[in-house]
Amino acid sequence: MKIVIIGGGAGGLSTASNIRKLDKNAKITVITRDENIAYSPCAIPYVLSGQVDQFQDIIMHQPEDYLERDIKVITRAEVFEVSNTENTIKYRLLESDSDNSNELDYDYLVIATGGAPFTPPIEGTGLKGVFKIRTIDDGETIKKWAEKSKKVMVVGAGLIGLEMAYGLKKMGLDVTVNEMLPQIVPRSLDPTMASIVQKYLESGGIKVILGRAMEKITGQTRVEGVAYEDEVLSADMIIMATGVRPETKLAKMAGCELGRWAVKVNEQMQTSVPNIYAVGDCVEVTDAITGHPTQSPLGSTAVRQAKIAARNIVGKTSKFKPVLNAMVSKIGELEFGSVGLTESTAVHNGLEVICGKSRALTKARYYPGAKRIDVLMVCDLKGRIVGCQIIAKERVAERVDTMALAIAKNVTCQELASTEFSYAPPVSMVIDPIILAAEDACEKLKNSRH
Repeated sequence: MKIVIIGGGAGGLSTASNIRKLDKNAKITVITRDENIAYSPCAIPYVLSGQVDQFQDIIMHQPEDYLERDIKVITRAEVFEVSNTENTIKYRLLESDSDNSNELDYDYLVIATGGAPFTPPIEGTGLKGVFKIRTIDDGETIKKWAEKSKKVMVVGAGLIGLEMAYGLKKMGLDVTVNEMLPQIVPRSLDPTMASIVQKYLESGGIKVILGRAMEKITGQTRVEGVAYEDEVLSADMIIMATGVRPETKLAKMAGCELGRWAVKVNEQMQTSVPNIYAVGDCVEVTDAITGHPTQSPLGSTAVRQAKIAARNIVGKTSKFKPVLNAMVSKIGELEFGSVGLTESTAVHNGLEVICGKSRALTKARYYPGAKRIDVLMVCDLKGRIVGCQIIAKERVAERVDTMALAIAKNVTCQELASTEFSYAPPVSMVIDPIILAAEDACEKLKNSRH
């Protein structure tokens, strides 16, 4: 069995590794444009901040490591043609001095092309000093430029934008974050929770501009500033953290059906072409609560999809479940995470909801080092929990994971409020903040019925 995988990110390489675990004889070839493989782009900001020493530290494997498992990885290569009638792909080596074309045939093709950074159509994005952030190469280039810069504007206040802002601030730059929407992290947090994160950033000297879109980037050959309708702010560096768009060109060429957001796949991660599968940022998934198509640009999602695709390719039926998009981030000392729908997203999807809230401590009140924790729990009018957001300086991830399981199992706030949790003064309050938020939701739900 010959398997070709296009893309060397989390989805592509995990698919290759999982197929190899299940089939010792399959011939597996992975083709990637990147020179570096087996690293997480999420780690790049932490190199800038000094929490990880160097970019080489975030590379977990080399092509030679995969070759030892009889997986061939071709780096610095680009697939430019896919034929679903001939079951072939053609690729060229990017650093070759001459025109070159190489062909591979396959029994199964896996498209794991991920997403490409989106650059808004504004004047000046081609100037020197304007950077996207997606690969280690991007990170290394940004670091070198930042070392000779003073002021940076980060455009976009999603996770990567905020993490980059903090990293650059730790490098000593004057940092401003610009978000055209009226809050930061709009995909994952509601305004009241986002404001907590914003205040933390501002307390560390990062400026935040909300609800304004820049008109253009100014400069002759290199960045000098950003222009708004009524003012120009100086900057010698711009980070475009304005999101990514799924790379669907090759899937479309292969005859795969596209959905609203990206490549359409079934529960087996199979496209509309039976022997072509797709995983990672280039596919659309189903939201577990709304049932609508959505995106899940998370490494954790790509790895789970890879396992499903691998099992189905080798003949072991397995299904990928709808997503809750559980996420967590850490900026400086502050952790924040969410799972399921925000209140804003729930309302946008026509759900009537109430929100339970709690502000408590991560340890017993009297125990040294107790940290403040904020919880916002979103419930429908039947009490079913549909979302949760948590912010604290410790122990956020495990609570988000707890809520992911609760939401997946259709737990109500009433059921959660009476659930047994563990307790010891150094690690928890006698009543967990999650329980307090569930109790608040129950009280609001009761009042809404009167």
